[in-house]
Amino acid sequence: MSAFPSIPAKFERPRAGGVDVLILAGEHSGDQHAAKIVKELLTKNPQLKIAAFGGPSLREAGAQLLFDMTGFSAVGIVEVLAAYPFYKKLFSRMVEWTKEWKPGLVILVDYPGLNLRFANELRKAGISVKGGGKTQVIQYVSPQLWAWKPNRRFSMARDLDALGTIFPFEPAVYKDTKLDAQFVGHPFAEPGHHSNLSYDPNGPILLLPGSRPKPVKKIFPTLIEAFALFRKNYPKKRAVVLHTGGAVHAELYRLCAEYGNQAKGIDLHPVGEGDVAASAALVSSGTMSLTVALAGIPGAVVYRANPLTWWVGRRLIAGRIDNLGIANILLKRQAWPEYLQTECEPESLAERLKLCVEDSSVRQSAQADAKELFTLLSAQAGSTPVEWISSFINPK
Repeated sequence: MSAFPSIPAKFERPRAGGVDVLILAGEHSGDQHAAKIVKELLTKNPQLKIAAFGGPSLREAGAQLLFDMTGFSAVGIVEVLAAYPFYKKLFSRMVEWTKEWKPGLVILVDYPGLNLRFANELRKAGISVKGGGKTQVIQYVSPQLWAWKPNRRFSMARDLDALGTIFPFEPAVYKDTKLDAQFVGHPFAEPGHHSNLSYDPNGPILLLPGSRPKPVKKIFPTLIEAFALFRKNYPKKRAVVLHTGGAVHAELYRLCAEYGNQAKGIDLHPVGEGDVAASAALVSSGTMSLTVALAGIPGAVVYRANPLTWWVGRRLIAGRIDNLGIANILLKRQAWPEYLQTECEPESLAERLKLCVEDSSVRQSAQADAKELFTLLSAQAGSTPVEWISSFINPK
């Protein structure tokens, strides 16, 4: 978005004249995860005073929303540079508010670009425990250090009191630091979590090229061509493309129009508007690939990028991870075959779809792998996110 909201000269005072917990959640997903935690915390202790720089989900959960961080974004170099003065002012006033009210606990949810800078600022200001103050600072959801910027763990250990990870292998990444890192379970494996995806052998094919325009432009044409080849043998099959609206929807619509008859049978469906039961999926690497895997939907992970981007990316992660799909990383095998860059071709993907809908063993393996993933991602007794966070809360 090109327009940014106005930032108040001072954020409003805490409702009760003080604050026990301050939450920072700069994205929609973080806002939703944090909201669930707030609901549980307030159920346990209704007197708890919680403020947040987050979004509408946190406000609905009962937190005092100081500023909606989820209603704007800047994507791309030009947009980010143009938005720099806005972000600089916002960050400065967030820090000022925290210095003034000194919450007992600051919970940073995901969004490491902003959150870890915030933790560093609180340390330098002498507010946090690591800076000699009394405010504890913890991070919920680890940056993917196992893939990118592994040296960041040392500055995290310097600035944070503790880290709650959502993948069981992540605490080991921090073993050579003094940071207390604990696996607290993945939100998708929590009791009561509802996924909008499920498996149905008679359902449509899921085509999931990503949630940003550039990856969609690179990947979706191949998915269209793959589905067109597959549909020659299954003329009644349809495909569903989940999208987040805006520029992504516009790019998907443009490509469908450009490919004409090859895109026949493909329906664009907004994320969050009803559940989808699918028989197979072609999904770009990312969070959605894990959602598909946990639903037991057979398929494949696909990825295409600019050749230079691909070359640089592969060099950066060389020796650290063997697979791109998070489900495959967790299972330590390619349960969902990966078709990356030059291997991401329509003919190969069409054959994979055919195998998924015809071979019962492929379907059974996907269901078994989903159960194994769920077990791996489930929190151990006594170490859920709320239980972990509660151990740091001392109400004023």
